[in-house]
Amino acid sequence: MTVGQTGEPAARTGTGTASGSVRAQRRRILISGSIGTTIEWFDFLLYGLIAPVVFEPLFFPKAGSLVGTVAVLSTYAIGYVARPLGGALFGHLGDRLGRKPVMFTTLILMGACTTLIGLLPTYSAIGIAAPILLTLLRFIQGIALGGETVGAVIMATEGAPHGKRGGYAGFIQVGAALGSVLAALSASLVAGMAEGERLSWGWRVPFLCSAVLVIVGVYVRAKIDESAVFRAATKNAARRVPLLSALRGEPRASVTVFLCTIAETSMLQLFTVYILVYGKQALHLDSAVMLQGVLIGNIVGIFANPLFGRLSDFVGRKVMLASSLIIGVLYVLFVFFPLLRTHDHTLVVLAIAIPPALIQTLLFATEGSFYAELFRDASRRFSGLGVSRQLGGVVGGFFPLIATSLVAVSGSIWSVIGYYVAISVISLGAVLSARETSRETLA
Repeated sequence: MTVGQTGEPAARTGTGTASGSVRAQRRRILISGSIGTTIEWFDFLLYGLIAPVVFEPLFFPKAGSLVGTVAVLSTYAIGYVARPLGGALFGHLGDRLGRKPVMFTTLILMGACTTLIGLLPTYSAIGIAAPILLTLLRFIQGIALGGETVGAVIMATEGAPHGKRGGYAGFIQVGAALGSVLAALSASLVAGMAEGERLSWGWRVPFLCSAVLVIVGVYVRAKIDESAVFRAATKNAARRVPLLSALRGEPRASVTVFLCTIAETSMLQLFTVYILVYGKQALHLDSAVMLQGVLIGNIVGIFANPLFGRLSDFVGRKVMLASSLIIGVLYVLFVFFPLLRTHDHTLVVLAIAIPPALIQTLLFATEGSFYAELFRDASRRFSGLGVSRQLGGVVGGFFPLIATSLVAVSGSIWSVIGYYVAISVISLGAVLSARETSRETLA
């Protein structure tokens, strides 16, 4: 009796401890992924928001207005060009060595590049070497982001309980909204400074602050374990090149992710980056006012992302993604630019706040789980998802540059609107032709 009475509670305690350990591990994955995504979006978006304000005179002073703008947007886009390389490299390592070591490497590399941008000498100090170094750092940063943008959502999706993967992946996107808020707030503070202070030292501060976020992220990631789904899938997996296996074994998933990512990235570029350039140059809107819209919209997005992600567990991924694409097209066609042309500060803020608060969030909160679920085999998921998503990101990442060129050639914003609508329609077709993944068991 004594042994039995002693053993029974011990068994219950052991089970409770194991269950508590799983829950704690899931919490650490969510917190780690959210911090990493915050840094990712802060680092990468910070450049896009600050560059139109200060980088043209600091790094491209010899270029004319239009040429300087194209040069600044080109250095922004170069980060997207590098992403497929990062997706291939870190995807391969993530499928062969594990998710955790890759997430450590990408986080440190990404934060280091951002910090170094804040330390760069300008054109007046070292001449042509300044824009060359800036471009190089953007390129390396893009390689790191090619792995980071995929790793966090894969770990969250693979670690989530069945039926809650959308909510877990949506929680990771809280970091996207929070990082955007921090980037927009930083850019607003920089834009509001006196020109002398802004150009001499003010623009550097937000980039240097990235180092603090990286230290926090590394500390949290040290406490996470490797994905159990990945360990199970690779235990008896053949030694192979995961990317080739993914492209041969799951080509439809790769194409779907590629096409969807084009619209996803283009949507972000239109509503967050390009509009700052167009609004300032063509509509003569105050950059600080436009940044208020970005800031307010992403504050709402902090709360909307996990809610929309969880909603996708009930209504399905395809409904959420299709709704985002359709609403986005209607918004651009009939609402967005007419509100901006009023030059009313309240309406301008509202116009820019609605996409990150609602339209983008419907897509971003859902795409993480949807993309990961499309790849059925965990031993090649990181590679397949990494490369297909980053290749789509290259096309979408050039949206500001393409849009600027279209307006320069046509003289009308309708050329940009037509381009965006075409991208959205193609991506919508990819979503509607894909399988619904929310009820599937993840392996």
